[in-house]
Amino acid sequence: MIQNLPPYISLAFGITTIATLSLFIWTIRNSDSNLTRKKAIPIFLCLAFWLVIQAVLTLNNTYNSNTNAFPPKIIATGILPALIVIVLVFATANGRSFIDTLPLKNLTYLNIVRIPVEITLYWLFLNKVIPQLMTFEGRNFDIIAGISAPFIAYFALTKTNLRKTVLIWHIFCLGLLANIVINALFSAPSPFQKFAFDQPNIAILNFPFSWLPTFIVPIVLLAHLVSIRQLIKNKPLT
Repeated sequence: MIQNLPPYISLAFGITTIATLSLFIWTIRNSDSNLTRKKAIPIFLCLAFWLVIQAVLTLNNTYNSNTNAFPPKIIATGILPALIVIVLVFATANGRSFIDTLPLKNLTYLNIVRIPVEITLYWLFLNKVIPQLMTFEGRNFDIIAGISAPFIAYFALTKTNLRKTVLIWHIFCLGLLANIVINALFSAPSPFQKFAFDQPNIAILNFPFSWLPTFIVPIVLLAHLVSIRQLIKNKPLT
């Protein structure tokens, strides 16, 4: 854990992580498919177990030791497995049948978690454990996605059916996500680091902030990809 970091920052981020998990399970439970709804508890247990694994690895200093390792440990044992699961979901028939029944409105609302994430990142910058470029004062505009998510979900999906608007929004916000992920990767201590050497991104290598790249980002990424797939397929709104 990061020394001398105000406890409220870790607490706020822990709550944000739990909120992300809760919103994803809420999305599953609101599916119009009974088969999908039945998967809510098993998926919750799997994701909770994943969070525990990442917590144990981080608290045992797996990620913040030997930062010159290639590939970086957090990528090898935290980010890559999550990405593999996402690929498998889209590559298998069972996975596609599952994601195609997730409600688009709920997937869009899920992006609200990006607001507390961005606030936390700003606090971490003030405490000199991430660079300014990872905040909304720098190169990170991800908070736009969080603020606009409830308006898009309500006005473009609930009150009206502006599918093209929603599709453009999801693609745009996916770009925002890619932007901060790239900046976070290149500012973290690793063989990939390209900038922010004076104040590197050390937070994500410590608990509980390792949950950001290993859990929250993959969930948000999945929500965008599923939404875009549904919108391109012109799936009926649920």
